[in-house]
Amino acid sequence: MAQQENALIVGSGPGLSASLARLFTKEGMRVALAARDPKKLEGLVKEIEGRAYPCDASIPQDVDNLFDSLAKDSGEPDVVVYNASGRVRGPITELDADAVRNTILVTCYGGFLVGQAAAKRMLKAGHGTILFTGASASIKGFANSAAFAMGKMGLTGLVQSMARELQPQNIHVAQVVIDGGIYEPTRRPERLTSRGPDGNLDPDAIAQTYLHLHRQHRSSWASHIELRPWSEKF
Repeated sequence: MAQQENALIVGSGPGLSASLARLFTKEGMRVALAARDPKKLEGLVKEIEGRAYPCDASIPQDVDNLFDSLAKDSGEPDVVVYNASGRVRGPITELDADAVRNTILVTCYGGFLVGQAAAKRMLKAGHGTILFTGASASIKGFANSAAFAMGKMGLTGLVQSMARELQPQNIHVAQVVIDGGIYEPTRRPERLTSRGPDGNLDPDAIAQTYLHLHRQHRSSWASHIELRPWSEKF
């Protein structure tokens, strides 16, 4: 009988992370969630019968504590998803320097810390999957979004480097670039209809791609996938 897999989702919330948690649970995995405020995850944790841990991904000690606690409670992770990001918008001449720094720390540096921690454990185990969530800003910078672009493009560089280094050692590293708006009925409902049918990405459909990446045979691993609605302009 195959050993039950452990999944860790860092940067958890009600959207994509919740869809990932439900799908991974349905697939028979033990799922752990991490967020700065784990109390907001109580309903989801109960639903999936999982665990939630406090973690600010931009703080090295928080990340170390997260992985140590997970290993103690349920074992080392087989798949880790980094889904955290920060965002601050505005003209380049008006952006607050501290807010920009925080955005880059959460979006990119936190990805490094989590990726590094996951890699250390997976190399010892001899296998594993590390997945990072990208965005439109991973591949193109928009006006008034310099900080987000810096963070997401930096994350793209991290993923490319990690994939080249770790995939020959049986660690699958990949980035899913979500180029479009994710359907979230509790947020900006007017945009849900303005884009037309299927104009927003379905988080449950996105989650299927993450699962597919984790399940891919290593003879045909993908390291970069872009997802966008059929109506989204490239």
